[in-house]
Amino acid sequence: MDSRYHELAERIDLGRYERIVKLFSIIASPAEADLMLAMPSDVPALAEKTGRPLDEVQDMVDKMFLKGLVFPSKKTDPPTWRMVRSFGQFHDATILWPEAPREFLDLWQEWIEHDWIDYARPQYEKMARPAMRVIPVGVQVEAKAQVLAFEDVEAIINNARELAVTPCTCRVRAHKCDHMLEACIQIDNAASYAVTRGTGRALTKEEAVDLIRQIEEDGLIHTVFNMKSSGHVICNCCSCCCMNFPVLIKYGLQVCDPSRFRVSIDPDLCTGCETCIDRCFFGVIEMADDLAQVAHPDKCLGCGVCQVTCPSGAISMVEVRSQDYIPEGTH
Repeated sequence: MDSRYHELAERIDLGRYERIVKLFSIIASPAEADLMLAMPSDVPALAEKTGRPLDEVQDMVDKMFLKGLVFPSKKTDPPTWRMVRSFGQFHDATILWPEAPREFLDLWQEWIEHDWIDYARPQYEKMARPAMRVIPVGVQVEAKAQVLAFEDVEAIINNARELAVTPCTCRVRAHKCDHMLEACIQIDNAASYAVTRGTGRALTKEEAVDLIRQIEEDGLIHTVFNMKSSGHVICNCCSCCCMNFPVLIKYGLQVCDPSRFRVSIDPDLCTGCETCIDRCFFGVIEMADDLAQVAHPDKCLGCGVCQVTCPSGAISMVEVRSQDYIPEGTH
């Protein structure tokens, strides 16, 4: 394998994974690899560094932007271009490459199935808190509890300047289920990036709220960056394709914080239909004496997906963590 691709993988701390090296080789030509290795830089400087005509370099950079390999910073004039800076950027941006061959997506899935836990475990174990957090679906909570603006999915949408929706990169890659594909809601700068690149479509706030209701009916869990702001994305995750939940379920790796809430079931209202058991990702609820009960409360991530379709209204969400549980800070 061309050493340039090893160097690209090394730059995002993934050089030890041959599948990542091969992914770079599939998506980037040797000439494109040279440009990335010459970044950060603007187009005129890239042309000078590589000895290529200015127009040719601009065309190459534009195509690499569509592939999800490079990003412009418009704080400078002309813009400064940078290659992807992390595993997360490389995964999320390149999987939505419009011309991605199935070979490329399948190789990403192989890496997730064989190498992701090896990479993720030391990354998450050294974090004080996980990078992502569950937020509850738009459901009722006990009267004494208060849902804050940064944990209310509808409030996050209404406070956004710009919104877009993209396909879920995990389900594009894994295609293990029939859950909604177009379900990743991008916010503000991320929305602008998705629309500009052509990987997402713009949404009005009303359209985004309608989409959220469909997502909740479909049984997907909302996750956001683990901080007291909306961040730039509302992920809507399944239990099989998602990068995070399968390793939480299988290995117990705490890759996502729960919300401040936990499920509660009123035995006087429960009819024993077992709908909640079918919808819970984490095995929290079990049947006892023909009624559903919260058998494993510590496994509950407080998503509220079980409540959305409870036909008898037996399920509520109760506050079990204080408001200062959610970290300050930005990502």
